[in-house]
Amino acid sequence: MATKQTDYQQHFSSQELPVVLVNRLPSFRLPSKPPFIDNLLPHFHLLDPHDAPEPYDSFLSRHAHSIRALITVGPTPVTAEFLNLLPCLGLIVGTSAGLDHIDLPACRSRGIAVTNASSAFSEDVADCAVGLLIDVLRRISAADRFVRGQMWPVKKEYPLGFKLGGKRVGIVGLGSIGSEIAKRLSAFNCSIAYNSRKKKPSVPFPFYANVSDLAANSDVLILCCALTEETTHIINKDVMIALGKQGLIINVGRGSLIDEKVLVQCLVRGEIGGAGLDVFENEPNVPKELLGLDNVVLSPHCAVMTPESFEALLQLTVANLKAFFSNKPLLSVVSNE
Repeated sequence: MATKQTDYQQHFSSQELPVVLVNRLPSFRLPSKPPFIDNLLPHFHLLDPHDAPEPYDSFLSRHAHSIRALITVGPTPVTAEFLNLLPCLGLIVGTSAGLDHIDLPACRSRGIAVTNASSAFSEDVADCAVGLLIDVLRRISAADRFVRGQMWPVKKEYPLGFKLGGKRVGIVGLGSIGSEIAKRLSAFNCSIAYNSRKKKPSVPFPFYANVSDLAANSDVLILCCALTEETTHIINKDVMIALGKQGLIINVGRGSLIDEKVLVQCLVRGEIGGAGLDVFENEPNVPKELLGLDNVVLSPHCAVMTPESFEALLQLTVANLKAFFSNKPLLSVVSNE
């Protein structure tokens, strides 16, 4: 007895799978664990110009009118010029939380829907943010270097760390990731406040429209907002001075949210207390001045890098594509605001 088909399967037979373009830089591929391609192939006909024998432009031109959706891998750019090559495109599925690599105004003008992956990554990124904060406060990475460098028998005592409980934490960007961070830090009895594009009526935490005011009333700033023209270098000299000499900055958003040169100066001069950084302005290049600072914890843009987050990303990607081709609501559509 045949099993009942889903609504999606009823739309498409194996001979007419919907076409999806894989938009990636030559050096980027979809994650291999879980095997994205293997899990997508039963549902979609994937076109990857970088795997084709013919030139990229020729391949894209030949298939342009059949492409209604694309998956953009990681930070692969989606420019207005690129969108002009795809006249029938209706959906861009982002595989990252950030969208600074996608020309959103151009998408809006064309009526192209955009989804991102922040809901798939939010829990793991929040875990990483809290981990970086605890590491900086308790000097865990520096203590590891102290022991491995056989300094314990020589110096005997190790500097005191600081307690997390009760800290005033300002979250810049209270979306899905910021909300998960707030949930975790509330369990540590931290006092939470936030800055966002606008006040969220359902949120119980104090709202600061100005990041400098948030910094002045916080012991820690955690950055997890989107990178836009408005948020580039939102953490500037004034914000860092407002945060103060004991203040900490944790960044799991994008490197350019911070004026990195000013951050380095403030850390070297002791004008802020420390930082936990998963992202940088010119990745993979990290300012050399940061490498010798024990009050700074560095991570190679890996906050989302867990098997669980990639499994969630796969499920979200498939669900968004199926919803689009079945004319149903998208699961993680990006607001047009």
